[in-house]
Amino acid sequence: MSRSFLDDMAEGSRERVRAAKRARSEAALEREARSTPAPPPLRLDPSGFDLIAELKLRSPAAGRLGAPDESVAARVTAYARAGSAAVSVLTEPSRFDGTLDDLASAARALAPLAVPAMRKDFLVDPYQVLEARAAGAGGVLAIVRMLSRGELDALLDCARALGLFVLLEAFDARDLELVRDLVASHTGPHPLLAGVNCRDLGTLEVMPRRLLELSPLLPPGTPCVAESGVTSPADVREIAAAGYRLALIGSALMRGGDPGTLARTFLAAGRAVREAV
Repeated sequence: MSRSFLDDMAEGSRERVRAAKRARSEAALEREARSTPAPPPLRLDPSGFDLIAELKLRSPAAGRLGAPDESVAARVTAYARAGSAAVSVLTEPSRFDGTLDDLASAARALAPLAVPAMRKDFLVDPYQVLEARAAGAGGVLAIVRMLSRGELDALLDCARALGLFVLLEAFDARDLELVRDLVASHTGPHPLLAGVNCRDLGTLEVMPRRLLELSPLLPPGTPCVAESGVTSPADVREIAAAGYRLALIGSALMRGGDPGTLARTFLAAGRAVREAV
């Protein structure tokens, strides 16, 4: 069987963890993580719709997205001032040009604005959750199909112990069944979000209809996030009407000339739908 994109990303992630553990023990990293000031909590707007804006310097499908002189602090500040509930920061280096330094820079810029940063990567080990917390993040993303149930439980337990929210990312109905079970099993004060990514992992093609097709399977009572394929206010209105509580938007904001104005436009579109319900 040929290797998938996720297989390659998982292998690279494990190699990074092994190298990081050689440089710094898990015990030392945990001490640093626990001594880092508490991040802002994730707060969702009473209107019923929110935005997770993303810092994504490169996409495997689209190539370079960020400017050569991209200012992490300036971009994430624009996102936060536009009303984003959180900012997702890619930290995967080989295909997305991301780093933990980007996450730390974003978290520092966002802290005065009371908006959390979220580490988006191909996480395979609780060590990476500790890295995120040490960098100042308030949340992490976990791709459920990449990990065994035991590995997912370990990641979620670590995140809960550190006070982080977790976005559980699904790609199909089977993934969502697992997400529903994880949400039921891991209750607590720190939010679990359920996300649907509509990207085909074989071709990296985006299939926006999948967001609507899978919406009946979203876990009830859990804030649900539409990921990938949301590029216009019309898309936002459609997913908000389908029951999604948040949209995670990266490429469209990275390509836009004025990310703050575009983020406000997306938020207004989603909130108008939710407020009319």
